[in-house]
Amino acid sequence: MIIARQKKKENIVEYLIYMWQVEDLIRACHLKMDEIESHVISQYDQPEDMKREIRRWYRELIDMMRIEGVAEKGHVRINKNTVAELADLHVRLLKSPQETLYGSLYYKALPAIVQLRSRSGGEETGEIETCCTAIYGYLVLKMQKKEISAETMDGIKQISSLLAFLAARFHEENTLPASC
Repeated sequence: MIIARQKKKENIVEYLIYMWQVEDLIRACHLKMDEIESHVISQYDQPEDMKREIRRWYRELIDMMRIEGVAEKGHVRINKNTVAELADLHVRLLKSPQETLYGSLYYKALPAIVQLRSRSGGEETGEIETCCTAIYGYLVLKMQKKEISAETMDGIKQISSLLAFLAARFHEENTLPASC
């Protein structure tokens, strides 16, 4: 919760990928609060009132996952909404004649996006979700210390550049000036 809150303020793409990781962590703990308590919350060096807030956050996520039918796979609505917001911004940036840099980053990443979408096993996902899934998959492979091909690394670099620009622009559009 603490990390999610900070990431949401600073980098929406990192926030989204972190939230996907939290969903997977909850699944690994079988959606059981006692397992989350022993494996996750007990590791926090926080005052008890903050730990109560963290517990509540995890309970709410567990409830959402159950209610929304994503206990085994998929993402909760709040995460889907974040993907949708990023996808909307993506389309606006591509349509904007002033956003030549974004268009350039997109066309450099497009071959990797097309390749990833063709490998998705028939699952229809948008380009931005495909990009975020690629980064998430890459991070999982790194944690597992699996070998990553040069071709994959090149695609990940292109996608990362695109998502970094998108996240920065999202932050610009969603940060109120200090005087407000």
